[in-house]
Amino acid sequence: MTKAKFEPTHILGGDTADVYFARTQTVLGKEGLNPVVTMEIFPNRDGIICGVKEVLDLLGTVLPPTAEVWTLDEGESMQAKEIVLRITAPYQSFGLYETAILGILAHESGWATAARECVKAAEGIPIISFGARHVHPDVSARMEYAAVVGGCVGCATPAGAALAGLSPSGTIPHAMILVFGDTVEATLAFDRHMPPEVNRIALVDTFKDEAEESLRVAAALGERLWGVRLDTPAERGRVTPDLVKEVRARLDQAGYQHVKIVVSGGIDPPRIRLFRERGAPIDAFGIGSAISGAPLIDFTADIKAIEGKPIAKRGRIPGITPNPRLKKVELT
Repeated sequence: MTKAKFEPTHILGGDTADVYFARTQTVLGKEGLNPVVTMEIFPNRDGIICGVKEVLDLLGTVLPPTAEVWTLDEGESMQAKEIVLRITAPYQSFGLYETAILGILAHESGWATAARECVKAAEGIPIISFGARHVHPDVSARMEYAAVVGGCVGCATPAGAALAGLSPSGTIPHAMILVFGDTVEATLAFDRHMPPEVNRIALVDTFKDEAEESLRVAAALGERLWGVRLDTPAERGRVTPDLVKEVRARLDQAGYQHVKIVVSGGIDPPRIRLFRERGAPIDAFGIGSAISGAPLIDFTADIKAIEGKPIAKRGRIPGITPNPRLKKVELT
């Protein structure tokens, strides 16, 4: 699947910009001022940069052909105070969009950085983003895209998956099982009506003991069952390493070694490390708020040159800040 292009149409009118940028555009226009400036952008802490592609789609829409843009690649590591984006262009072509550029980088980099922390903790166990329910739907696709940039192998919503160039991932919700009144009946119905390329993963904590339900759905679906998902709520002690070990042992003893185990529900890097330290045989994690609720990374934009002459506000060094890692971008 081809990655979708980010559409900046909701940004172009300036309604999402700090109003002082719009007022600056008005004043400069009335005064006939539109100098070529060099603006540099840097983060306040280490992390994974994300949002570059969306920013470039915006800049490709508004900048003239004479503009120059230098940036780190999407998904690269970055250090605090490192210049990650440099724009040289007439100020009025892009000044209005400083708010949007910083906001895009701030949230997407925060999400990608949190995803990378989960992936590092998992040490090769696949991570799937389940966090769309924790953010506003207007930004959920960006969050899931950022999670994939950070290393997640999948995400839950079609919109996020489209941006990431993937197919959406998902199992069976508790709601469907409750409506059917039985885990096996719900899973069999899912199997009847979903296309064959969709993995059959049964949620096994709704009505009965997780190990018992795992054996029931495995017996009903046989080789068609890809895996089971454990999502035991906090009211029942959550998923524990011992529970995972028991489910794996009972499945193996019954001849269902092919059935994989997915764990979700309050998973974050410390819990991932706990599962690994205790030797829990987990095949994938579903992670929500540990990624979607991650703190953003502040980015700052500074004008460092006007018409080629070094300049800066007090506290910053005038002129271009060298960073050999930046790559010149051809805007489309």
